Order: sequence, then structure tokens, then C-alpha cells
Amino acid sequence: MTLSREEVLACLKTVKAPSGVDLVEAGLVRALNVDDGAVRFVMEVDAPEPYMAAKTEAEQKLAELGAKEVSVVMTAHSKPTPPPDLKPSRQAEPAGPQKIPSVDRIIAVASGKGGVGKSTVSANLACALAAEGRKVGLLDADVYGPSQPRMLGVSGRPQSPDGKLILPLRNYGVTMMSIGLMTNEDQAVVWRGPMLMGALQQMLNQVQWGALDVLIVDLPPGTGDVQMTLAQKAHLDGAVIVSTPQDVALLDARKGIDMFNQMGTPIIGMIENMSTHICSQCGHEEHVFGHGGVASEAEKLGLPLLAEIPLHLDIRLAADGGAPIVVSKPDSTQAQGFRNVAKDLIKAGHA
Repeated sequence: MTLSREEVLACLKTVKAPSGVDLVEAGLVRALNVDDGAVRFVMEVDAPEPYMAAKTEAEQKLAELGAKEVSVVMTAHSKPTPPPDLKPSRQAEPAGPQKIPSVDRIIAVASGKGGVGKSTVSANLACALAAEGRKVGLLDADVYGPSQPRMLGVSGRPQSPDGKLILPLRNYGVTMMSIGLMTNEDQAVVWRGPMLMGALQQMLNQVQWGALDVLIVDLPPGTGDVQMTLAQKAHLDGAVIVSTPQDVALLDARKGIDMFNQMGTPIIGMIENMSTHICSQCGHEEHVFGHGGVASEAEKLGLPLLAEIPLHLDIRLAADGGAPIVVSKPDSTQAQGFRNVAKDLIKAGHA
């Protein structure tokens, strides 16, 4: 039986929110997707706890209706700012960034510009750290372009047996969570800022990460809501900035570094990706995106240059094939740069 969008909406209209109004009329059902018997939507709420019963009821009724799969993601939108409390109180001070229980350190992998290979670096760095014996998690926070499920060869839907904690997936010794696991591979995530921030906090705090030495967070490019929310809500131990040697990429990388400086997040160092290309046929070396730009920028800013990663076909093929180069060809020259970064992070106490 193929469900229609109208049938799903009619079913959800029979589920009451705590206010007594049905979910659809209350405007809680967002980003509804009905595809080949699978139903997915977002419940945008003030706080998840009061709506858990309605979420469970919706899942049960949709399953009874004939849905093959039901995925409901709850996000919290921003609340109106209350009037200031003019009474002096030590407890009125806002809480700062909080550590995630059982997660020892959090490292953000960021870039000012898209397309510089930040997600490739994140996946390889996570796998390299795992190969060094560290307990590693990878959070794909690039909400609009989640690529870690493909790069780590992970598929399937995360489960939530108790309706509270989400069970992440795992491969190559890396525990991974991504919004891409909640949507179809070709489905766009059309969310505004508050929904993004709610989803990020849910993936940080409602995922059963287990005991981790380090959580790598693959951030979207730029200096937007996700970066600010992460720096404000989670205790970041540092950020790794990825850039190509190209002047345009470096211009945006400087903005990313400035943002982390403003947020009080230390910069661990910079990685120059697509640093050079060596022809597999003749051995000629060519600097497609320029030469030494990131090294020069790192020296100017007083930051370590962690690695110069070449532009190589094997790195791209490995990522597309679902087994990062440090997994598929761990002894290759192309994998060595990532493995050295992992060892240096461990030696410096960052991971």
C-alpha cells in the first residue's frame, strides 16, 4: 500500500498536542516527506519532553496506517526572551558552554569556504585517530550537505528504543551521527536557523555517544548559526581550519579563524588540502591551487601547519567508495598526512 501525503496529514490530525490541538493545526509538523511508504517529518517544539507521548502516538498510528518506516525528529525553536530580572542574584548568570557527558574532548573541523575538502579531512582524521587506539566519535554537523554517511560507508536509520536517546551508527571504529541518516540521500534539508540549532543540540546531547576520547565535529562552511551554537553550547577544546592554498579560500579561512577567536575557541592549527598534484603518468608536480598559501598564513597568525595533503585521485575514490584513504590504503603516501596529524594531536593532548 502506497501512502499519500493527504492520508498521512489526516492521520496526524488525530494526534493531540499537549495543548489539546492536533499536531497539524498546532503547526508542529514540518518538512513532511512521504516516499514509497516511508514517512519522515520534523516536530518543532518548545521542549521535547512534553511532546514525547504525542510523538510515540504519531509513530504508532502511522505504522498502523501502513507506513513501512516512520522517522520523527524533534527540534526546539527559540523562545521569546523574557524581561530582564533586575533583582541581583548570583544564580541569574547564564550558563556557559557545557561538556557532553562521557566525551573527553571536542574538536571542530572548519573551513571558511565550501569545497576545500573539510569533510574528507574530518572522516580521515576520525579514522586515523581510531586506528591509533582512540575512542572516536564523528558528528556530521554540515546539515545542508551531510556527506559523512557516504564517506564512512554507513547506511540505515538510527534507532531510539526509549524515545529519548538516539543510538548512533558505527564503522571503522568511529561512532557517527549525521542528519543525513534521517533523510533521503537526494532530499534537501530546508530548515531555518532555530531548527538547525535545535537539531544540533539534539545530536550533541541526545545521542548515546558512549565513552569517547574525542568527538570530531564536521562543521558546515562559513560562520553561521551552527558554528555559533556549537561554540556557545558545547565546550570546544579546539578547532582545525582546512583551506586550499588559493587566495579566495584563505580569505574566507581568515574569517573563520576570527569567528573562533571571538567565541573564545582555541585554534589547534591549519591543514592545507589539495596542496599539490603529482601526475600519475609522468611524475610532474603541479600546484593547481597555488603553493604555500596556508603555510604562509599559519606562520603569519602564529598557528601550526598540521599537514599539507595532496590533491590525489585515490583520496577522492576512497571517500566516494565509503572507505577513507587511511582505511582503504593505510600505508599509502596519501594516507600518511592524515595519520601524522592524528599522532600529533594525540601527542599534544588534543585527542
